Amino acid sequence: MPAKTGQQYIDRLKAAKNNIYIHGEKVEDVTVHAAFKNVIKSMAALYDLQYDKPEKMLYTSPTTGNQVGKTFLQPTTIEDLIARREAITEWARTSGGMLGRSPDYLNAEVMAMGVAHEFFNEADPMYAANAKKYYEYARENDISLTHTLIHPQVNRAKAQYEQKDANVALHLVEKRSDGIIVDGIRLLATQGSITDEILVFPSTVKKAGELDDPYSLAFAIPNNTPGLKFISRESFDYGKNTWDHPLSARFEEGDAIVSFENVFVPWDRVFVCGNSSICNRTFRETNAVVHMAHQVLAKNIVKTEFLLGVALCMMDAIGIEQFQHVQDKGTEIMLTLETMKSHLYRAEHNAKMDKWGMMTPDYSALDAARNWYPRIYPRIVEILRILGASGLMGIPTQADFENEEIGAIIHRGLQGKNLEGYERVQLFRLAWDITMSAFGSRQMHYEYYFFGDPVRMGMTYFEGFEKDQYKEMVNEFLKKDSSSKPNFAEV
Repeated sequence: MPAKTGQQYIDRLKAAKNNIYIHGEKVEDVTVHAAFKNVIKSMAALYDLQYDKPEKMLYTSPTTGNQVGKTFLQPTTIEDLIARREAITEWARTSGGMLGRSPDYLNAEVMAMGVAHEFFNEADPMYAANAKKYYEYARENDISLTHTLIHPQVNRAKAQYEQKDANVALHLVEKRSDGIIVDGIRLLATQGSITDEILVFPSTVKKAGELDDPYSLAFAIPNNTPGLKFISRESFDYGKNTWDHPLSARFEEGDAIVSFENVFVPWDRVFVCGNSSICNRTFRETNAVVHMAHQVLAKNIVKTEFLLGVALCMMDAIGIEQFQHVQDKGTEIMLTLETMKSHLYRAEHNAKMDKWGMMTPDYSALDAARNWYPRIYPRIVEILRILGASGLMGIPTQADFENEEIGAIIHRGLQGKNLEGYERVQLFRLAWDITMSAFGSRQMHYEYYFFGDPVRMGMTYFEGFEKDQYKEMVNEFLKKDSSSKPNFAEV
């Protein structure tokens, strides 16, 4: 089938009847539930955009001839890479980059895994065939995916097999002729309640060895698979209108604990089973992490543009743009934005064809960006909070403005330099939803840990960085004066 529409996305979720739990209750219909219906509408708008801008969002499938989503595209030229990124950007602009797990993120992973399917031959040619077929299946059916990467935080000082309850984490229970049985808990499936299928992959490096092998798994299954449950955290969409909660009433994705209760996975949906070495190398050697980081950088550029726009509007609204410290804070966001754009330009224009046949961005540029943004995003949020000052506390609701007794009072009393009170408060409610609401706090935490612990990521980045050329530069400089070195042997 061709790329799906928004209504098809909604209809598919309604028909699936996935096992979703939230606030202590089982969800009967996720498409009308208060915690999910608004973000589902926002997701549906992404799929409708594919048909609103087909030249940007769709391309012709190489296998069926149908029009399929361009975010699934296997890039073979730099022009392809840029075209796919432009589709990613179109989606990100609908939310100001606030939908962190829009479908294109995992579409990039599935594409890379499918194109680099021969990597999985190392364990069994069956796994390679599965990876290739799943990419084609996801592309041709426009499958929306959640994913789960990490084990429960029980005792991080010990390996999984050393835990007091070694079976609490997702693990292999049984191999059968028709598939495998898995059981246990995984974290943390963003959009687990509003997608078609779940992709299970390891992210943390596992110690190679027999004892770790039961936890070394990769597979994809429908979200309504028997025994599979999604236990969603409390929703930050409080059922308020979009004037009062402009972001959380539209883009609250949700995050879920995933419970596998003796879940059956057919062999044709398995990519890794019992091989910790392959698990450790999958993301890097298939270049999946590179294409995923490319999507993230494109999304984060849009997000930074949006935050800069909010900051500039706030400055203008209350007449503070002439102050030195305010301009300096605006400059911080501008420098962040231009630095991110430079990373993107380098990544795309230094791209090279990899051994799998994908035009792959320059990873050094993307790796720097993905290490840097988690460190700088909290500062951008802090700048918005500082600029807003007390204005982020004095923000009446839309109902206050509609009240006959007080509406006119606050409309006059909360006016800005060039905005009436109603419009100024609306802007500041947006800034509040970015900085101080539960939704905004989750966004900051989410960006900080997007690819994992930033400190651990920094250690990995430091250890992998090519340092010798820089040390040699200094040594060569110092050698210029070596002729004047005293002869200490004569002393």
